[in-house]
Amino acid sequence: MDETEFWELVDTTREAAGGDPEEHADLLVERLLRLDPEAVLDFARHFEARYNRAYRWDLWGAAWLLLGGASDDAFDYFRCWLIGQGREVFEGALHDPDSLAELLDDFDERVDGDGEELGYAADEAYEQLTGVVAPDLGLPPAPDEPEGTPQDFEDEAALARRYPSLWTRFGD
Repeated sequence: MDETEFWELVDTTREAAGGDPEEHADLLVERLLRLDPEAVLDFARHFEARYNRAYRWDLWGAAWLLLGGASDDAFDYFRCWLIGQGREVFEGALHDPDSLAELLDDFDERVDGDGEELGYAADEAYEQLTGVVAPDLGLPPAPDEPEGTPQDFEDEAALARRYPSLWTRFGD
């Protein structure tokens, strides 16, 4: 599976789910079950590589604003959800996290921003296909700390300066 096929799978299942993250994960598992186990592992590698790439302080700050706070786990689930939004939103957010204010049409923090189940879709499909847990993907280990400069998420003035568009739309 190449990168284009990865994003097509993400996009078609998200669109079919109408934006519901849990339904998105269920549909993704269904689609992955149509593939051979190695293709499912390829999907998992693409997903995991992007998940690790999004482990950044500046993106965590954006998640903090969108979600009204973001613990370690919440930021993990946010990164899964962000991948689920497709290539344009994902790459746009990595290029400029504040651009999420324009890239996201609607955002409901009670539903959006939590893609925990998306993070398990490939593992679930692989296990259903093979009867065994997915092997190590052979990727470099995830970083211990987010990339970039740590931020004080409690400093509202700093958040407003760093993320003016997100602050205008989602700040206090």
